[in-house]
Formats: sequence, C-alpha cells, structure tokens
Amino acid sequence: MDRPEFYRFHQGDRILPFAASEYEARLAKLRTIMAACGVDACVFTSMHNIAYYSGFLYCAFGRPYALVVTPTDTVTISAGIDAAQPWRRCHGDNITYTDWQRHNYWRAVRSVTGVGKVVGYEGDHLSLAQKALLDEFLNPASSRDITADTMRQRMHKSPAEIALIRSGAQVADVGGYAIRDAIREGVREIDVAMAGRDAMELEIAKRFPDAEYRDTWVWFQSGINTDGAHNPVTARKLQRGDILSLNTFPMISGYYTALERTLFVGEVDDASLKIWQANVGAHEYGMSLLKPGASCAAVTEKINAFFAERDLLQYRTFGYGHSFGVLSHYYGREAGLELREDIDTVLKPGMVISMEPMLTIADGKPGAGGYREHDILVITEDGNENITGYPYGPDFNVVG
Repeated sequence: MDRPEFYRFHQGDRILPFAASEYEARLAKLRTIMAACGVDACVFTSMHNIAYYSGFLYCAFGRPYALVVTPTDTVTISAGIDAAQPWRRCHGDNITYTDWQRHNYWRAVRSVTGVGKVVGYEGDHLSLAQKALLDEFLNPASSRDITADTMRQRMHKSPAEIALIRSGAQVADVGGYAIRDAIREGVREIDVAMAGRDAMELEIAKRFPDAEYRDTWVWFQSGINTDGAHNPVTARKLQRGDILSLNTFPMISGYYTALERTLFVGEVDDASLKIWQANVGAHEYGMSLLKPGASCAAVTEKINAFFAERDLLQYRTFGYGHSFGVLSHYYGREAGLELREDIDTVLKPGMVISMEPMLTIADGKPGAGGYREHDILVITEDGNENITGYPYGPDFNVVG
C-alpha cells in the first residue's frame, strides 16, 4: 500500500467569513512586510494568525497546524483526521499531512517553503521543540520572528472586520439581556451562564447561517467570585444583595467580542453603590479619552488620576482595555494595543478597543466585590463610536 507523506484532499464548497478579496488584501500587506524584512517564507503556527490570513481556525488536539505564505503561495497545512474541512474553510491551497511516519507535518511545510530560505516564524507561539524541527527540516539560511510585525497589522481593522465585530457586539448584548432575565435569588451561576450562552449561539446561527459554531462562552460570577475578571462559573446560588459580574463572549469565526457589567440581586447597599458609581464614572471618563492621537499610556495615566483623586487607585486590578479582532481566551492577543502604562501605541482610526475599568474590594470590607463595566469602541476620524448597547449602572442593573 502506498502511504504518502502528504496529499491534497479538496471536496465540497468553500465557505469563509470574508470575501476572497479581504484575504488577498491582508496577504498583500503581509508580503510587503516580508519583502521589507527579507523573509522568503512565513510559517505561521498560531490559531490567530492562521485564521487572520486564511480564515481557517484549527482544532489542534495535540497535532501541529500551519499556514505557509511565500511571495506566490498561500497554503494551510492540516492533519489527515480533519479530511477536507480545512480546505473548505480556508483561503488558498491546502495540504493534508499523514500519520504514517513521524514529522510528515514538517515535510509538508518544506514542500512549500523549500530549503535554505529566510523563514519567518512566530516566536510567541512556536515551541522550542518545534523550532528545532523547523531548523532541521527547512535548514533556513536564517530565521526571523515575525510576531510583532503581524500583530501591528492585525491592530488596524478593515471595514469588513469592523462590520463583523459590530455584529458580535450586538450578539453580546443579546446574551446580556438573557442573563438579566435569568437572575433571581436561589438560581445557580451555571444556570444563568447557560441562558446567556444559549441565547448567543442561537443569535449567531441566525445571523451567520453558514458559519461553524464554537467557543462562545459566558463567565457569570456572584459574591466573592466576582473578585477576578476571569474566574470560572460555579454552582454558587445567588443571594439577595449579591454583587454580580456579567460577562458574555460570543465567538464568530475566531473573532472575539465581549460585554461586561456589574449588577446586584434585588438591592445594593450604600457602600457598594458608592464604589459602583465611581467605577461607572471612570468608565465614562475613559471612553471620552479614546480618540485618534491619544496614546494608550496617556489614557491610562488619566484614568489612574481619576481613581487616585477618589482614593480608589489601590483597588485597580489590571489595564483599562484592549484590542479586538482574532483572539480568544485561549489564543491570540494584540498586546501592543492595551490601555496600560507601558504601552505607547497611539490610537488611530480603524482600531477597535475596549474601555473596562475594574475595582476589587476585599471580602469583609464595605462594598466588597469586583466592579467592572466594559464597552467596545471603534476609533473614528474624530473620536470613537461605542458599538455596545446594553446599559450600564445602577438604574438598569439592580435586578431579580
């Protein structure tokens, strides 16, 4: 029996999140970067960059995947277990590698790159073991970490990306309203979270009937569980007077959006209300600062001053916002566009960024809990557009 190292298996109709012209425009910009850096071939291995340049979002399950881009070719490299699904969901060519012998993955990559070339790779993703295999099989003349260059490209959204992100923000709102409707004393966090997740998945299926549905999730926290922004859902039952944190995260073809809100069950005490209103004030002030020409560090320092004037800065727990696009809770991050003191990136039209101040008061102190509001804003020519619709603040979010 002939057992090939790799082959092409293409069947079915191709279905992508964006038009072919969108991917060609991204690849043209990438090839300009490659030429400027003297790179002959890029070997992308991360979920976010493979999805950004090809549309294909892989499921690794212990197997490596790649997108190889040369001046003339764009080829995804996928495992045989996926059959033709990667081809149907990618822009460009696709090669399937087999399990018949070890490292057929790298043989498939080599069939596109050739040997002795200048190879671009992702230093923030490629493991030491895989980098050693890249060197062994491709024998590059030299290699260059292309991570920062591709991140800077992804930070600037096309009109098509902004349209998808806008739809995602609306789906996040749908999840938020479903969660609000499910809140009442005695209900478990997990039950409320499922209501929000189910509502979002149904909404995504309605808006994007040809998409693949995966990865949408909710973090819904109550009481002491609100102290961290990324705390998982539990079976804790809601009690009257509890502080709540609503977090909805629809995922559409690898694109992440989010809605995050502070709520209370039934009533809010005076100490909590004071902290909540201060955080809402910081949220509104922060959104007013997101304009072209403002640097991430400068915005951060101004919000720091807002909290310091109210003796609350010591309760801040992380940065005030981040970029949106191809990212999720387990892959991707455009770390160059975050509202932190150490990020000097200047905001430009076409960037998409959140404003999400959070204060955490320790358990046992007046106003204990985590307070967080989160809106998504598109930077425009003269300011920003807030694409989040679900209301924030005490008037709407004391429920149940």
